[in-house]
Amino acid sequence: MDGFFPESLFVLLLVLVIVFWIFGFVIRKLLGVERMKWFSYNHVNDRHKKLDWSVRIIFIILFLFSNYYTFTNQSIGTYSHLIPWFVISIFLLLSELLRAFMEWKYAENKRDYIATIAELLFGIGVALLLISTDFFSLL
Repeated sequence: MDGFFPESLFVLLLVLVIVFWIFGFVIRKLLGVERMKWFSYNHVNDRHKKLDWSVRIIFIILFLFSNYYTFTNQSIGTYSHLIPWFVISIFLLLSELLRAFMEWKYAENKRDYIATIAELLFGIGVALLLISTDFFSLL
């Protein structure tokens, strides 16, 4: 491909959102698990809520620090621009693992955690696919 086409990247993002929605719908339907709303706080109990907010606050601080460190130390190395993305990736991983653990331990429907882990593994697989194919040669 000769250049960068933002329209193609937008279409890829739209397709990814649809694929994630379909996967979540199918896996939750197969397991008989209630569908979760996007961008909502679905805490299992009060302890989960406190732990989740603790993780969020810690990672906001880490993210701000990593951004500051990345932008002030440009001569450190070639991979210094990846530090904020690494922090975001670790946050998403830990947040979903915390959700899966709390669902396994405390949820009424014990299959909730299986759906959460399946969605997490699917997301990791898609991310690795996108990175290894350079976003399907769009970048």
